[in-house]
Amino acid sequence: MTSSSMALAQPSGDTPGIADMLRTGREHYRRGEIRPAIAVFQAGLALAATMSIGVAVDGVADLHAALANAFMLCDDIGSAGENYRAALRIAPHLVACWCNLGIVHQRSGKMQDAISLYLEALRRNPGHRPSRTNLVQALVATRQFAIARTLLLELLEETPEDAELRSRLGKVCFELGETEEAVAQFEQAVVRAPEQAENFYWVGAIRQARGEIEAAQAAYAHAARVHPILRRPATQSPPVFRALALFAPFVGNTPVEFLFKDCAYQTSILSLLPGSQPDIALLAHEADVVVNLVSDADQGADVLPLAMAIARSLGKPVVNDPARIRNTTRDATALALADVAGCRVPCTIRIATGEGLPDGLDLAFPVLARQAGMHGGDVFEKLDDAAALTAFLAAHEGHDRYVIDYVDYRSADGFFRKYRFLFVGEEILPYHLAIGADWKLHRDATDMAQHAWMQDEEERFLRAPGEVFGAAHSQALRVIRDRIGLDYFGIDCSLDPDGRLVVFEVNASMLVHDQNPEFPYKDPYINRIKLAFDGMLARFARGN
Repeated sequence: MTSSSMALAQPSGDTPGIADMLRTGREHYRRGEIRPAIAVFQAGLALAATMSIGVAVDGVADLHAALANAFMLCDDIGSAGENYRAALRIAPHLVACWCNLGIVHQRSGKMQDAISLYLEALRRNPGHRPSRTNLVQALVATRQFAIARTLLLELLEETPEDAELRSRLGKVCFELGETEEAVAQFEQAVVRAPEQAENFYWVGAIRQARGEIEAAQAAYAHAARVHPILRRPATQSPPVFRALALFAPFVGNTPVEFLFKDCAYQTSILSLLPGSQPDIALLAHEADVVVNLVSDADQGADVLPLAMAIARSLGKPVVNDPARIRNTTRDATALALADVAGCRVPCTIRIATGEGLPDGLDLAFPVLARQAGMHGGDVFEKLDDAAALTAFLAAHEGHDRYVIDYVDYRSADGFFRKYRFLFVGEEILPYHLAIGADWKLHRDATDMAQHAWMQDEEERFLRAPGEVFGAAHSQALRVIRDRIGLDYFGIDCSLDPDGRLVVFEVNASMLVHDQNPEFPYKDPYINRIKLAFDGMLARFARGN
């Protein structure tokens, strides 16, 4: 069930000459001779243009539809869309053309337009399966999960053995917070299609998210036995190169669901589990470049040496060397960046497991405190006095904790602003701006969807970050890039009232995604990050 689930229109006319060209073109198409098929279809349309009006209406519509299908296989979606529209102007009853024009819009990122076209196809033929399956995909892309679930359940009633539908339903249930049902669907998908490795790993990931650690460990171990490597094919054959990604369950990893989507290169993901002894000779055939995804230096302390050993044994270029990841704990990063000109880097102190505040520590309250290895604002508080800090440290004494200087980074209008950049090779690219009334600011938790002025400001930042961050700030960001020394990572930062760059967080664990239906203006800037990431991997794979 993908956006390439094209429907083929059935011929509706037998006009002499034109019918022959349509038949010949389709024979080329079926044999995979797409360019000759295009030439024949175009010749047929040229012939039709010389004939009397109304003589070959149905045949012309069929030629446009067939030509559009051929252009789709060549990834020429502009020409495909033009010909689908031409077919529908002549023959609006061609349900497959409504469906395939929806695919054109979906591939162009116009999801709402795609949904409208799929609905038009279903208005004309409620049982049209390609329109139903593609509609599900578009609804998921626009985060309309409840409607997608309803459609998936209807489709599964018709084909209960369809493992792909069950996998899709599992993902939708997970997004809706129905994790028990999600696990059930993935487990049924595993039974029906044991060759589909991804479903095995989803079971482990969801059980881990539910806090079922032993069950998650068992699920991951089973997945690793059955499918030690999770392969995702390239969008072309042969792939332009092969990337081997090192992933560690139960620790922080670089999120790559978006980055590894629709790639011209093959991706193979190796799960690093306790006691892993991967076959290096086998792995060497999977990789032109190694991508280390283990990104959290706190959570990944035990597995990073294994990732380092594998990467070095393979002798391939490595993106985000595990040895460098080990130096990106919050306290190590604050120390490394403390003297960057024009920066304000909050002092960060690490309190070891079981210990309290060191004697003689001079703190200026309020301070921030958080548990090491946590992200997204979890176990992260602003504390106004020593008693509150002592209580926080005691409540979480089973873990390392950080005590961080609080910086009041409110702007003159009283709102807090937090900016995120992604460092991709030599490029420093804007990703988002979060605006809110609270110091603990996360983009997805703001109410920016209700404020047009906030969206306008974010779009201006994405379009022209230099209007916010001047030459001195840009130089500071370049120094940060060089000192951190990673190939791909992010920074959350702001500007204080004196215009200094305030550094909150620098690591490779930051999320980049393209699920922004309420903020379509973000799409070109997010896609730029994806293109830069793909280009960086290609340079590594080539060895330059």
